[in-house]
Amino acid sequence: MAHKDVRRIGVGDRVTLLFEDRETVRYQILEMARVEGPRTPAQLQVELDIYNELVPGTAELAATLFIEIPELETIRPELDRLIGIDESVQLVLGEDADEEHITADFDRRQLEADRISAVHYLRFRLSPAQVDRFAEGARARFRVAHSAYNHETDVPATLRESLLCDLQGEGIVLLDPAVQQPGPRASEEVLRETEHLRAYRPARPLASEHVIVEPKQAIPSLLEADSSTLSELLKVVTEIAREIQQRKGRCRVWTDVDPAEPKFRWHIAAPRE
Repeated sequence: MAHKDVRRIGVGDRVTLLFEDRETVRYQILEMARVEGPRTPAQLQVELDIYNELVPGTAELAATLFIEIPELETIRPELDRLIGIDESVQLVLGEDADEEHITADFDRRQLEADRISAVHYLRFRLSPAQVDRFAEGARARFRVAHSAYNHETDVPATLRESLLCDLQGEGIVLLDPAVQQPGPRASEEVLRETEHLRAYRPARPLASEHVIVEPKQAIPSLLEADSSTLSELLKVVTEIAREIQQRKGRCRVWTDVDPAEPKFRWHIAAPRE
């Protein structure tokens, strides 16, 4: 829920955008499964096929747009006033003469000529140059430029950081499937092993190339690692990162603590394809 809060932005008092990624979609599927009760793999696959359409691709932002009208008696007339909003939602980069408008593509299956719903799915598709501008800190804001509703909101730093992960194909992972599926490590492919550490491909990788490097002795935080172990860990992490980068063009490195140990560890992964 904290992750979703960061990815939510209001544009005026009626429109809210919630930016979807793998984790928000996973949460929706879990909620749907809990409430509606599909149990067989086939039933769940139907829902996965539907919800997977909400996950953005590289250089895309995907969002659910909510039109929020608290007064029940005004819902229909207020929605009627906003017919045409599907042509009015923009991501604006830069200012004045350098301003660029990226108009959202709405899911056409939700649209009717004479009425709109209160919930819409949309995407912003950016060019490589626009992704670079966003990453380099150009002023960014979301705008609704409709004759009956004209508002804009600047993108805060926390949301920009989260959306940049989407645009670069490096979405955050809140739930490590390897942790949630306990079992023997025989299914993991060990790549390197020394007296102090092991590097292995997890049984359930998070990308086409994913390697975990961890010390054999449980170290709950970076500050508690001795210098020799830390030096060896960083050397192996660097070597594996270079290998993945040579094969895939780039890679990302992050750290977390295995809650089962607890054990500090490094992840090296290629961007999701």
